[in-house]
Amino acid sequence: MQRLKALTWDHPRGYNALAAAAQRPELAESGLAIQWDKQPLEGFESHPIADLCARYDLVVLDHPHVGEAVAGDCLQPLEEVFGAEVIAGLEADSIGPSLRSYRFAGSHWALPLDAATQVMAARADLIDGIPVLWDEVVALSEKTGKVALSLAGPHAALSFLSIAAAFGEPPAEKDPDLLVSPETGRAVYDLMLQLAAKSPLSVRDKNPIGILGHMATHDDVVLCPLVYGYVNYAAPHAGQPIAFHNAPRKTVGDRPGSTLGGTGIGISRRCSVTPELRRHLLWLMGTDAQIGFIPGHEGQPSRREAWHDAGVNGRWGDFYQNTADTLEQAYVRPRHNGYIAFQGAASALLRQAFEERAAADAVLDRLQALYTDHRGAGGER
Repeated sequence: MQRLKALTWDHPRGYNALAAAAQRPELAESGLAIQWDKQPLEGFESHPIADLCARYDLVVLDHPHVGEAVAGDCLQPLEEVFGAEVIAGLEADSIGPSLRSYRFAGSHWALPLDAATQVMAARADLIDGIPVLWDEVVALSEKTGKVALSLAGPHAALSFLSIAAAFGEPPAEKDPDLLVSPETGRAVYDLMLQLAAKSPLSVRDKNPIGILGHMATHDDVVLCPLVYGYVNYAAPHAGQPIAFHNAPRKTVGDRPGSTLGGTGIGISRRCSVTPELRRHLLWLMGTDAQIGFIPGHEGQPSRREAWHDAGVNGRWGDFYQNTADTLEQAYVRPRHNGYIAFQGAASALLRQAFEERAAADAVLDRLQALYTDHRGAGGER
């Protein structure tokens, strides 16, 4: 019997399906046993990926960590495990950049277990119509004072990146050394400053899970225009259902600006990959698991056909079809070694700037300086 240690995050979306899959009789009959441990999502930010890979055979991570993982040489390239043709097929079947986001330095480093991006969350029972444009979000904020920005942890910076993408300039894409132009940066900062001034204090320090849980049980937040989608809140066990829709656009026909999230399964260097493990991991990525098993265990699949499946959408309040367009066009963050530290520092800077109502140009100069410092010698995004 091959026994593997694996680590994921401690939300039902990240744990339940993996733990249930490890209990399938077929797995035990194949001679493979997987023990899934869990830690808070924030734990992946504070523990170096190389340290986690030294202790676990399988590690669930998000794509901005791949630069750090490559620098630490702690993951096995998927092409070496499954072959390039298999990975190319999975990339074609995965929604948006879910698998492509794990490609760095010429290889893919994790299988997209879970697809997510920032979308719009609303209490549809408390508002007349769902906003589509950022101007409509601002108008609702001015009218009600019940529109919340997700600013805690890394999310202030993530929202900044998303709005820049919506305004036509995905950060660091055209020029990897430039985070964002002064013109776009000012427009994004001024919009966020206006919304932050009226964002309810009740959720100021909450992460996306906390915001959505609060929205389900309180009436003081009717809209969060950019928050990572959690399908569990579309049909919750308790509280009001949250309606999820595409992220806001600048004008009709523009891209919905959103920064890709989600998680993938990385295979550490310490893991001995057997045919049984390959089969199990590919089963998790396959049609039956992605349409049936994973949504049936509170997971959030990455396969495109699952997002458009009528049965899956019927069970989960059309969460998937209402946000699929945003995921297909989601912005992929830089993934260089040092990006994670930049994201945290930039968020702290933005929160302080909103509190002080600081001038845009000075804040943008500091954001660019932070980005340059953490980018170091450069390299891939």
